[in-house]
Amino acid sequence: MTSTTATFASLMFAVAVVGFTATVESQDKAPAPVVEGQDQKSPTPHDSQENTAAVPESQEKAPAPVAEDQEQKSLPSVNSQENTAALPESQGTTPAPKLEIPDKTPAPESSQDQKTLVASEIVVYASDLSERALFEFEFWPSRQSPGGKMVGTIQTGDKLNPPPEEDPHVTIKVKVQGGVPYRCWVRMLVGEPMGISQANRLYVQISQAVDKADKNVFRPNTASYLTVQGPLRQGWKWVPCEADSKSTDSLIYFRDSREVTVKVQAGMEGVAFDQFVLSPAQFLEKPPTEAIVTR
Repeated sequence: MTSTTATFASLMFAVAVVGFTATVESQDKAPAPVVEGQDQKSPTPHDSQENTAAVPESQEKAPAPVAEDQEQKSLPSVNSQENTAALPESQGTTPAPKLEIPDKTPAPESSQDQKTLVASEIVVYASDLSERALFEFEFWPSRQSPGGKMVGTIQTGDKLNPPPEEDPHVTIKVKVQGGVPYRCWVRMLVGEPMGISQANRLYVQISQAVDKADKNVFRPNTASYLTVQGPLRQGWKWVPCEADSKSTDSLIYFRDSREVTVKVQAGMEGVAFDQFVLSPAQFLEKPPTEAIVTR
């Protein structure tokens, strides 16, 4: 009985040893567990060395961006040096400033003389006028007139009165300069006489007009006026505008530069004209010599 028990115990021990040995062998042969997120095959030291050695080769082939930027930035500095070097050459070709020679022209004697030089001739053609500018005047065709027109009054042989009487007239707007003397001229066509009319007289009045003493003269709707008295002979004639015998000066002045109204009124029926001139210089002392004064 005792030997049987010992034999059974020996068998159990042997079985236990065999089982333990089998367990150890199975653990050695089982593959190692794979951890998620990691490469299944870790690089060998040889592979890592090859990859490390390949990095310098790629760096040698690719140009360094820093060096390229520095090269590009250095170009403007070279150009700027060239431009800077060119400045003295351009400056060397600049001509020296010329010395101004004082003007030896004598100064005008007075401010009035200066204004006379600046003021322009005022020339009005009858062909420039509108129908509204005419009161009991008419446009007549004329080959000898600028624009082929003149203005005149019908001849009936009747008498016409001077201003301030409101008889046939023409209204003209012109711009004048203050402080400048003007003389008035009219190119008149002396018509055929009839009855008491010789067809050779006009009257002129100008708004804002003054004389040399700065007194109001020759203004519309007053008894002050300039007379344009033509000859008895029929035909065209440049006729001056003259003050009456009580006045010694027929020159016209204005206190300031402005637009004024000229009223040319018929003094006799049958009279006509085609040009009106206010002259501050060219015809201040003598009449126009040409049939048509150019503008």
